[in-house]
Amino acid sequence: MAKTKFKGGLAYSTNKDLLQDNYEDELNVIELKEQRLKIVLDTKQRAGKVVTIVEGFKGAGIEELGKKLKHHCGTGGAVKDGLIIIQGDNREKIFLFLLKLGYSNTRKS
Repeated sequence: MAKTKFKGGLAYSTNKDLLQDNYEDELNVIELKEQRLKIVLDTKQRAGKVVTIVEGFKGAGIEELGKKLKHHCGTGGAVKDGLIIIQGDNREKIFLFLLKLGYSNTRKS
C-alpha cells in the first residue's frame, strides 16, 4: 500500500502505476543565492536572554538549515513561524556559515 499524491486527484490507492513521477513542479525550490536572509539579535520577551534570529527564508528546507546552524554554533534553538532562532549572540558565526553554504544574499543587522 502506498500513501502519496496520485494522478487524478486520488488520495489513496494500492495501484503503484498511478504514482506521480514528477514532484519537482510541486516543490517551491529557490536557489541559495536568491534567498534574502537577515540575521538579527533579539532580547524581546525572552527575560533578557539574547537570541540570534535568521529571517526571510523561503521554500522548503528551513528545518534542515536550522538544525545545521544549531549544530555549527553548538547551542540550542528552534524553528518557528518561518524564523530560525539560535540561543546566544552568534551573528558572526551564522553569517560566515551561511556564506560558506552559498547564501550570498545574507546580511547582518
